[in-house]
Amino acid sequence: MKYELSELAKFSKGRGYSKSDLVKAGYPIILYGRLYTNYETTISTVTDTFVSADLNSIKSEIGDVIVPGSGETAEDISRASTIDISGIILGGDLNIIKPDKQVLDSIFLAITISNGSQQRELTKRAQGKSVVHLHNSDLERILVYLPSKNEQTKIGNFFTKLDKVITVNERELNKLKNLKKSYLEKMFPKNGSNIPELRFSGYTDAWVKCELGDVAEIVGGGTPSTSILEYWNGEINWYSPVEIGNQIYVSSSQNKITKLGLEKSSAKILPAYKTILFTSRAGIGNTAIMTTNGATNQGFQSLVIKEKTDLYFLYSISSKIKEMALQIASGSTFLEISGKSLSRLEILVPNFEEQTKIGKFFQHLDNLITVNERELKKLKELKKSYLNDMFV
Repeated sequence: MKYELSELAKFSKGRGYSKSDLVKAGYPIILYGRLYTNYETTISTVTDTFVSADLNSIKSEIGDVIVPGSGETAEDISRASTIDISGIILGGDLNIIKPDKQVLDSIFLAITISNGSQQRELTKRAQGKSVVHLHNSDLERILVYLPSKNEQTKIGNFFTKLDKVITVNERELNKLKNLKKSYLEKMFPKNGSNIPELRFSGYTDAWVKCELGDVAEIVGGGTPSTSILEYWNGEINWYSPVEIGNQIYVSSSQNKITKLGLEKSSAKILPAYKTILFTSRAGIGNTAIMTTNGATNQGFQSLVIKEKTDLYFLYSISSKIKEMALQIASGSTFLEISGKSLSRLEILVPNFEEQTKIGKFFQHLDNLITVNERELKKLKELKKSYLNDMFV
């Protein structure tokens, strides 16, 4: 069945309060920005936003559906969440919908507004330039397509369970990332020290100061002439900085060059599992480990490990190397660091055996993070697919 939302619900607004009113502890409040920051279908707890006073406030009732009244983009405010807790202050710029519970399920309504034809309809109605606005009068006129109340409830419960699984995975991923951050701080010496706070059993020697060039050969890249077709579309991987993102490993480049192209340029073959690609301009310090032989353009000063250097140990301190490189980079058009300057950066390293243990530890931790990221991505894609298929 098709209805105008005004036939199925009553409408009101939040009152007062903005981000500037927030304090560390006090009365819990929901502000409109939460809806397009957290993308929650159901809000069941408020533990991070509070105001100090509770004067003439509008408070939530279980089953309320809230929609932002303003935002930076129309897509931002075409979002809805249902509230599963009463007595929470609802801040200004929140549209409040109170559905007729006899015919309309709150969770189903929140999902409907946030997806499909209803979201597209609201996006068109949102008005404004630097800040866009959405009013209750816009919400009243949207068309909603309803199955039976029983089916609405089942659909809402299905997505609630899916959201809980996604939330659990997000929390686990955040725990792993925070754990890694903590270990990076404790397992490498702090500034002014040559001994880390946390070590594997049996290792007590101070770490040794050396230059980066002592543990890795710094190798630049080059570009064959783009006007000579014989230099391109070969079998040799040839990376540019834009290909180096958040991934740890790279195995295949977008563009490839021929053997002749390699010979006719300053590009050099870099060995697999011994090379850390390191961008040296227009975004210094983005890194990736090469798993197949390849070359790069001149936007890199890559680190090819020398004997008695553990690859993953060096990769694990690449954020520190990036930090130091940015401090000495120069350039008028864009910042850049030369291979010579990079090679002279001073780092602290333990003996090879301890390097290897540290490298394996962080490699295992990164693998766990990667697996969790992939699982979370699959779950979000699955939810998106179901939303596309289950709503008009």
